[in-house]
Amino acid sequence: LATMGYITPEITGKFPGYLSPSADLKFADIPNGLAAVSKIPALGWVQMVAYAGYCELSGPTTRAARTEDYADITPGDYGFKVLTSDDPAELTQKLNAEIANGRLAMMAIMGMFFQDGLTGSAWGDWALYTDSPLRAFENELGVQAPLGF
Repeated sequence: LATMGYITPEITGKFPGYLSPSADLKFADIPNGLAAVSKIPALGWVQMVAYAGYCELSGPTTRAARTEDYADITPGDYGFKVLTSDDPAELTQKLNAEIANGRLAMMAIMGMFFQDGLTGSAWGDWALYTDSPLRAFENELGVQAPLGF
């Protein structure tokens, strides 16, 4: 979800209208990627944190939401299973694939953050990153191909 959320505004565009009418700030004025963090007003961050807290504290009306039952249930047990199998080997394979995909997604979003942090672009245009140590000898005489000295 994080990688899709990072890419989607670049592809589909942004919501029309104002993010903050009092600050005359439109959704289109918010840049993509890490640059958006400093452009969102403080009250906007408060609203996002408050909403996340509300979602966490209100919870669904399932067995997992009743605190007296926490002692005998597994976290995330909402009464149904997404990954199921009667074969233990197949179930283990599915669970391991889910863990691997989650790790891959974490690496993908961290790579996008890193690229954005270095280049200033959510898409990571490396031509903008002129301070790269990989370019250290790019223009020095004697270190160019084909001779190497």
